[in-house]
Amino acid sequence: MAYVIGSACVDCLDRSCRTECPVDCIYEGARKLYINPEECIDCGACEAACPVEAIAGADRVKTVDLPFVLDNAQFFSEILPGRDAPLASPGGAEAVGRVGVDTPMVAGLPLRAT
Repeated sequence: MAYVIGSACVDCLDRSCRTECPVDCIYEGARKLYINPEECIDCGACEAACPVEAIAGADRVKTVDLPFVLDNAQFFSEILPGRDAPLASPGGAEAVGRVGVDTPMVAGLPLRAT
């Protein structure tokens, strides 16, 4: 089961997890990072690297972050605002670059003070 990035990442975007991911499956939205469930190899390197403990296996997320399991998958399966097609599984975040938009759920969350 793939890893999921939860609520602690919203408006944080530390990106340490991206550096540690051996398969480049962590994509950047506008306010949060997302792990592609089709590309994730379940190694756990991202979870260990996250300084805000926002990452967990989809079967181990905190109760408050359960909505992020589906939301994370929808980042890749649904058409995001301003895009013509779903992101799907493009084969690596580095080549795609910053996506720059979030799912409607994340976009609708209140902004966190920095």
